[in-house]
Amino acid sequence: MTVEPGPVPSALLSVDELLDRARSLVVPGQRRLLGITGAPGAGKSTLAAQLAAGLGEQAALVGMDGFHLADATLVAWGRRDRKGAPDTFDAAGYVALLARLRTDADAVVHAPVFRREIEEPIAGAVPVPRGTPLVITEGNYLLLDDGDWLGVRPLLDEVWFVAPDDEVRRQRLVARRVALGEDTASARAWAEGPDERNAQLVSTTRERADLVVRVADPR
Repeated sequence: MTVEPGPVPSALLSVDELLDRARSLVVPGQRRLLGITGAPGAGKSTLAAQLAAGLGEQAALVGMDGFHLADATLVAWGRRDRKGAPDTFDAAGYVALLARLRTDADAVVHAPVFRREIEEPIAGAVPVPRGTPLVITEGNYLLLDDGDWLGVRPLLDEVWFVAPDDEVRRQRLVARRVALGEDTASARAWAEGPDERNAQLVSTTRERADLVVRVADPR
């Protein structure tokens, strides 16, 4: 799919409206890939999970975060203090998985998942059976046009950029880390440091999206 350059307007849409758009990508007998991207704390994982739940057996959910490098590797390479930056992922491995999913040739593809409670990826945790018409994938760097990340966008039929209010997004990041046992000061320092630097980078990719969306709260 060709993505026209230039800014993409933001739309306020409900989850039901987004579900209808995702459902329109489902074509029996074909494999389509939908990407959900945005800055850390944007709500990508939540939206992707809602879409996958709404589509049931028509969709599978595969996260980019399953390609986080292990903490031991990040420590050895001196990158643990910036975990979540583009070079702390196996981007080439992620591209290879998307390419394999796109062909829909294997009886089942086992994708990794990231477990936030242990801050580590787990291999082979998400089975994607042959014939599942839509694969939803979410992560920060789906539209990054640098290095191995360049291989992601051509494999996706559509990419949606989730763009909430930045203050709300930062509050979510702090709350997420506190919920996992981190003290508030440390959680805020990470949200305002590494997470914010990554968010600024992700914001530069917004114009490559097919849709920029703010998710409306249900009423």
